[in-house]
Amino acid sequence: MKAKTASLDSQPILQLIASIQADLDRVKGLVEQAAPKFDPANPQNKTADGKLSGEGVECCYRMFDEGKSRYSVARAMKISFAAATHRFNAWRKAGGEKRVRALMG
Repeated sequence: MKAKTASLDSQPILQLIASIQADLDRVKGLVEQAAPKFDPANPQNKTADGKLSGEGVECCYRMFDEGKSRYSVARAMKISFAAATHRFNAWRKAGGEKRVRALMG
């Protein structure tokens, strides 16, 4: 005795998935537009003694998220290459692109 398999028309399901994906892409675009951009030159990125503030560290991390090199981060943030390397290693240890992003004011 053979088991009967239900014949399923996958076309409506695929159309629904495509419609949902289009909606998700649209919402993602709206969220990306509304998300505040970070500014490496923002004075709030450094404390009075010249060290990186919490926002400055997050700014570095977001530049690394975008694939920027340690050299370009150092130049943009006006920090040494060694400091950028330190932040890069801390970024990797925190999970790299998969880390939980801190809020920026």
